[in-house]
Amino acid sequence: MHDIKKYAVIVAGGKGTRMGNAMPKQFLNLNGKPVLSYAIAAFTAAVPDIQIILVLPPDMLSYAQMVLRALPEPVELTLIAGGETRFHSVQNGLNAIDEAGIVFIHDGARPLLSAELIIRCFNAAIEQGSAIPAIAVAESLRQLNGENSAPVNRDNIRIIQTPQTFHTNIILPAFKQAFQPGFTDEATVVESFGSKVYLVEGDRKNLKLTTPEDMIIAEAFLNESALSC
Repeated sequence: MHDIKKYAVIVAGGKGTRMGNAMPKQFLNLNGKPVLSYAIAAFTAAVPDIQIILVLPPDMLSYAQMVLRALPEPVELTLIAGGETRFHSVQNGLNAIDEAGIVFIHDGARPLLSAELIIRCFNAAIEQGSAIPAIAVAESLRQLNGENSAPVNRDNIRIIQTPQTFHTNIILPAFKQAFQPGFTDEATVVESFGSKVYLVEGDRKNLKLTTPEDMIIAEAFLNESALSC
């Protein structure tokens, strides 16, 4: 890999209310380990010299020890308190970066992150400055208009994933701007600042855990991987 600093800002600030569980989803047990531990392990395995910046809710910073104990190897990380919104949480994490390099920004609730996707995003960001993983829509779509609806051409629609990956000279200045409600992810922040973003092929297994059914699917994928080893 290129001789350049590499950072992973892993954002795990959500409460996960749709899980119907008092414990936030990033700390739930997934095949014997906290959900959050999988993404950290994936980054450190794929990029051994990466610097992990973990962003947690301010009242849950102590949970980091539970996550660290579940990792296969000891990992040093920078622990940061999250903010009011995802934008502010990412902003807090980016403030811990002090050297130029490549930054992965990843949802802690996406545990099935593959080394292939990490490397694909890294190489694209090195070449183009950014890499936003995206997958095609498999289902039919319709757009609502009052009581009516109309079909949407899904060929031109993509589902966006993480890790959204950027060179520091693109992402750091973009996050100095004021928050806007339209900032749904890092790509929208960068575009608002005037930089173009580039899509790369995502991974259908890289699902975001939102509902109890997602946990069942993730466990099935993990068991499938274990059987294939």
